[in-house]
Amino acid sequence: MGISGFEPTFLVGLEAVREEHGPGLAALGGRRLTGFAIVRFVEDGDWFADCPIVLDFDGVRVEVCHWKLDELSIGWNSIDTATEISDWEWFELTPAWSSADERLEPFVGQELREVALLEWRPSSYDLADGTIAVEFVFDAGRFHIANGLDENSIDLGDAHPDFVRHPLSCGTRPD
Repeated sequence: MGISGFEPTFLVGLEAVREEHGPGLAALGGRRLTGFAIVRFVEDGDWFADCPIVLDFDGVRVEVCHWKLDELSIGWNSIDTATEISDWEWFELTPAWSSADERLEPFVGQELREVALLEWRPSSYDLADGTIAVEFVFDAGRFHIANGLDENSIDLGDAHPDFVRHPLSCGTRPD
């Protein structure tokens, strides 16, 4: 994707994601969301949801990216959002990092209270069964980053009832 430092490792399923990233996500508890970055096209400002979403919690960056129907990559402090996105000759629009998003902006400056993994478990057959989303809970509300069918989606508020919530232990941050 031409994103400096982005080398995704995609995982499938609750246990794989929880084992690999549960402790790191839980350790974010008590930190403030100090910024975020998403990729938008320069020409029209549209969000390019295929690219990772980078959330900065007091200097610890978590990078969330969904792919295909059930794959999730979570990275840590590897993407340099200050570096221009390159090697996009195959695409007609110009991507650039942006810290503008009306869904995420209200959470900047808020302390993270809890992180949970959300597992999609619908009551009837669904191709997305077992897909994992990551939920971030603040005093001001919550959002989750889910699989939007081969791209990321950002949803505010309580998750759909077909998500099974798996909270991760979040201790308070040592001073």
